[in-house]
Amino acid sequence: MKHLVVALWMAGAACAASAQVQVLPAGIDLEAERARLSTERQAAEAQAERERVACYQKFMVESCLKDTRQRLRTRSDDLKRQQAAINDIDRQRRAARQLDRLEEKGAAPRTLDDPAQQAQSQKAQQEREQRAADHAASRASMAAEAGERRRELKARQRAKAAEQVKAQERRAAAPAERARHERKLQEAAEHQADLARRNAERTKPRAAPLPPPPP
Repeated sequence: MKHLVVALWMAGAACAASAQVQVLPAGIDLEAERARLSTERQAAEAQAERERVACYQKFMVESCLKDTRQRLRTRSDDLKRQQAAINDIDRQRRAARQLDRLEEKGAAPRTLDDPAQQAQSQKAQQEREQRAADHAASRASMAAEAGERRRELKARQRAKAAEQVKAQERRAAAPAERARHERKLQEAAEHQADLARRNAERTKPRAAPLPPPPP
Protein backbone atom coordinates (compact mmCIF):
# COMPACT_ATOMS: atom_id res chain seq x y z
CA MET A 1 0.00 0.00 0.00
CA LYS A 2 2.81 2.38 0.88
CA HIS A 3 4.44 1.72 -2.52
CA LEU A 4 1.19 2.68 -4.24
CA VAL A 5 1.00 5.94 -2.30
CA VAL A 6 4.62 6.72 -3.16
CA ALA A 7 4.10 5.96 -6.85
CA LEU A 8 1.00 8.16 -7.03
CA TRP A 9 2.76 11.03 -5.29
CA MET A 10 5.77 10.69 -7.59
CA ALA A 11 3.53 10.92 -10.65
CA GLY A 12 2.02 14.13 -9.31
CA ALA A 13 5.36 15.54 -8.27
CA ALA A 14 6.83 15.04 -11.75
CA CYS A 15 4.06 17.19 -13.26
CA ALA A 16 3.98 19.97 -10.66
CA ALA A 17 7.62 20.25 -9.61
CA SER A 18 8.21 23.36 -11.70
CA ALA A 19 5.02 25.12 -10.53
CA GLN A 20 5.10 24.93 -6.75
CA VAL A 21 6.86 23.48 -3.74
CA GLN A 22 5.70 19.94 -3.12
CA VAL A 23 4.12 18.87 0.16
CA LEU A 24 6.12 15.93 1.41
CA PRO A 25 4.16 12.75 2.04
CA ALA A 26 4.52 11.68 5.64
CA GLY A 27 6.16 8.44 6.66
CA ILE A 28 8.04 7.63 3.45
CA ASP A 29 11.12 5.49 4.10
CA LEU A 30 13.54 6.74 1.44
CA GLU A 31 16.10 4.00 2.00
CA ALA A 32 13.43 1.33 1.64
CA GLU A 33 12.21 2.99 -1.57
CA ARG A 34 15.75 3.14 -2.96
CA ALA A 35 16.21 -0.55 -2.15
CA ARG A 36 12.91 -1.33 -3.89
CA LEU A 37 13.96 0.59 -7.00
CA SER A 38 17.30 -1.20 -7.05
CA THR A 39 15.56 -4.58 -6.80
CA GLU A 40 13.11 -3.69 -9.57
CA ARG A 41 15.94 -2.40 -11.77
CA GLN A 42 17.87 -5.66 -11.35
CA ALA A 43 14.73 -7.67 -12.05
CA ALA A 44 14.05 -5.65 -15.21
CA GLU A 45 17.60 -6.18 -16.46
CA ALA A 46 17.45 -9.91 -15.67
CA GLN A 47 14.16 -10.22 -17.55
CA ALA A 48 15.60 -8.33 -20.51
CA GLU A 49 18.62 -10.63 -20.52
CA ARG A 50 16.36 -13.69 -20.63
CA GLU A 51 14.38 -12.15 -23.47
CA ARG A 52 17.57 -11.34 -25.41
CA VAL A 53 18.76 -14.94 -25.15
CA ALA A 54 15.36 -16.15 -26.34
CA CYS A 55 15.49 -13.71 -29.28
CA TYR A 56 18.43 -15.55 -30.83
CA GLN A 57 16.28 -18.65 -31.11
CA LYS A 58 13.68 -16.80 -33.19
CA PHE A 59 13.55 -15.99 -36.88
CA MET A 60 13.16 -12.18 -36.51
CA VAL A 61 16.13 -11.68 -34.18
CA GLU A 62 16.65 -7.93 -34.67
CA SER A 63 12.94 -7.12 -34.32
CA CYS A 64 12.79 -9.18 -31.14
CA LEU A 65 15.87 -7.44 -29.72
CA LYS A 66 14.42 -4.04 -30.60
CA ASP A 67 11.20 -4.83 -28.72
CA THR A 68 13.22 -6.04 -25.74
CA ARG A 69 15.29 -2.84 -25.69
CA GLN A 70 12.15 -0.71 -25.89
CA ARG A 71 10.53 -2.52 -22.96
CA LEU A 72 13.69 -2.20 -20.87
CA ARG A 73 14.06 1.49 -21.78
CA THR A 74 10.43 2.19 -20.82
CA ARG A 75 10.84 0.43 -17.50
CA SER A 76 14.19 2.11 -16.84
CA ASP A 77 12.72 5.55 -17.58
CA ASP A 78 9.91 4.91 -15.11
CA LEU A 79 12.39 3.82 -12.44
CA LYS A 80 14.52 6.91 -13.15
CA ARG A 81 11.49 9.15 -12.66
CA GLN A 82 10.76 7.48 -9.35
CA GLN A 83 14.41 7.81 -8.34
CA ALA A 84 14.37 11.52 -9.21
CA ALA A 85 11.25 12.02 -7.10
CA ILE A 86 12.87 10.25 -4.16
CA ASN A 87 15.98 12.40 -4.54
CA ASP A 88 13.78 15.50 -4.57
CA ILE A 89 12.11 14.42 -1.33
CA ASP A 90 15.52 13.77 0.19
CA ARG A 91 16.77 17.22 -0.83
CA GLN A 92 13.70 18.90 0.62
CA ARG A 93 14.08 17.04 3.88
CA ARG A 94 17.76 17.91 4.14
CA ALA A 95 16.96 21.57 3.42
CA ALA A 96 14.24 21.54 6.07
CA ARG A 97 16.62 20.04 8.62
CA GLN A 98 19.24 22.62 7.74
CA LEU A 99 16.75 25.46 8.25
CA ASP A 100 15.68 23.98 11.55
CA ARG A 101 19.30 23.86 12.71
CA LEU A 102 19.87 27.46 11.60
CA GLU A 103 16.74 28.64 13.33
CA GLU A 104 17.75 26.83 16.50
CA LYS A 105 21.09 28.62 16.45
CA GLY A 106 19.43 31.95 15.71
CA ALA A 107 21.56 32.36 12.60
CA ALA A 108 19.15 32.16 9.67
CA PRO A 109 20.71 33.20 6.34
CA ARG A 110 20.41 36.90 5.49
CA THR A 111 18.84 36.10 2.15
CA LEU A 112 15.78 34.80 3.97
CA ASP A 113 15.12 38.33 5.34
CA ASP A 114 14.43 39.64 1.84
CA PRO A 115 11.66 37.79 -0.08
CA ALA A 116 13.12 38.85 -3.44
CA GLN A 117 16.57 37.57 -2.53
CA GLN A 118 15.02 34.43 -1.09
CA ALA A 119 13.13 33.75 -4.35
CA GLN A 120 16.23 34.45 -6.45
CA SER A 121 18.38 32.17 -4.30
CA GLN A 122 15.76 29.43 -4.41
CA LYS A 123 15.50 29.71 -8.20
CA ALA A 124 19.29 29.54 -8.61
CA GLN A 125 19.41 26.49 -6.34
CA GLN A 126 16.66 24.79 -8.33
CA GLU A 127 18.49 25.48 -11.58
CA ARG A 128 21.71 24.00 -10.19
CA GLU A 129 19.87 20.95 -8.96
CA GLN A 130 18.13 20.57 -12.32
CA ARG A 131 21.43 20.75 -14.20
CA ALA A 132 22.94 18.20 -11.84
CA ALA A 133 19.91 15.93 -12.28
CA ASP A 134 20.11 16.28 -16.08
CA HIS A 135 23.79 15.42 -16.08
CA ALA A 136 23.20 12.45 -13.81
CA ALA A 137 20.33 11.23 -16.02
CA SER A 138 22.52 11.61 -19.14
CA ARG A 139 25.34 9.63 -17.55
CA ALA A 140 22.90 6.97 -16.36
CA SER A 141 21.38 6.71 -19.85
CA MET A 142 24.81 6.37 -21.47
CA ALA A 143 25.82 3.75 -18.91
CA ALA A 144 22.56 1.86 -19.50
CA GLU A 145 23.08 1.88 -23.27
CA ALA A 146 26.67 0.71 -22.88
CA GLY A 147 25.50 -2.06 -20.57
CA GLU A 148 22.80 -2.98 -23.08
CA ARG A 149 25.38 -3.28 -25.86
CA ARG A 150 27.63 -5.41 -23.66
CA ARG A 151 24.76 -7.73 -22.77
CA GLU A 152 23.73 -8.06 -26.41
CA LEU A 153 27.31 -8.87 -27.40
CA LYS A 154 27.54 -11.51 -24.67
CA ALA A 155 24.23 -13.02 -25.74
CA ARG A 156 25.41 -13.21 -29.37
CA GLN A 157 28.70 -14.74 -28.26
CA ARG A 158 26.89 -17.36 -26.19
CA ALA A 159 24.56 -18.18 -29.09
CA LYS A 160 27.52 -18.45 -31.48
CA ALA A 161 29.44 -20.65 -29.06
CA ALA A 162 26.42 -22.93 -28.66
CA GLU A 163 26.10 -23.22 -32.44
CA GLN A 164 29.80 -24.02 -32.76
CA VAL A 165 29.46 -26.78 -30.16
CA LYS A 166 26.52 -28.25 -32.10
CA ALA A 167 28.51 -28.07 -35.34
CA GLN A 168 31.45 -29.84 -33.70
CA GLU A 169 29.14 -32.54 -32.40
CA ARG A 170 27.67 -33.01 -35.88
CA ARG A 171 31.16 -33.26 -37.41
CA ALA A 172 32.26 -35.73 -34.74
CA ALA A 173 29.19 -37.87 -35.34
CA ALA A 174 29.48 -37.76 -39.14
CA PRO A 175 31.92 -40.72 -39.62
CA ALA A 176 29.85 -42.99 -37.41
CA GLU A 177 26.69 -41.89 -39.20
CA ARG A 178 28.24 -42.62 -42.59
CA ALA A 179 29.38 -46.06 -41.38
CA ARG A 180 25.87 -46.86 -40.15
CA HIS A 181 24.41 -45.72 -43.45
CA GLU A 182 26.83 -47.82 -45.50
CA ARG A 183 26.17 -50.84 -43.27
CA LYS A 184 22.44 -50.47 -43.80
CA LEU A 185 22.95 -50.22 -47.57
CA GLN A 186 25.08 -53.35 -47.54
CA GLU A 187 22.57 -55.24 -45.44
CA ALA A 188 19.77 -54.16 -47.78
CA ALA A 189 21.76 -55.32 -50.81
CA GLU A 190 22.48 -58.68 -49.19
CA HIS A 191 18.82 -59.05 -48.30
CA GLN A 192 17.78 -58.31 -51.89
CA ALA A 193 20.30 -60.82 -53.22
CA ASP A 194 19.04 -63.49 -50.81
CA LEU A 195 15.46 -62.87 -51.88
CA ALA A 196 16.43 -63.09 -55.53
CA ARG A 197 18.25 -66.39 -54.95
CA ARG A 198 15.32 -67.95 -53.12
CA ASN A 199 12.88 -66.75 -55.78
CA ALA A 200 15.09 -68.27 -58.47
CA GLU A 201 15.17 -71.60 -56.63
CA ARG A 202 11.38 -71.67 -56.33
CA THR A 203 10.83 -70.94 -60.03
CA LYS A 204 13.52 -73.35 -61.34
CA PRO A 205 11.85 -76.11 -63.54
CA ARG A 206 11.89 -79.61 -62.13
CA ALA A 207 14.06 -82.25 -63.86
CA ALA A 208 12.23 -84.67 -66.23
CA PRO A 209 11.50 -88.08 -64.70
CA LEU A 210 13.79 -90.94 -65.70
CA PRO A 211 12.45 -93.36 -68.38
CA PRO A 212 11.19 -96.72 -67.08
CA PRO A 213 13.64 -99.65 -67.28
CA PRO A 214 13.32 -101.93 -70.35
CA PRO A 215 11.26 -105.13 -69.85
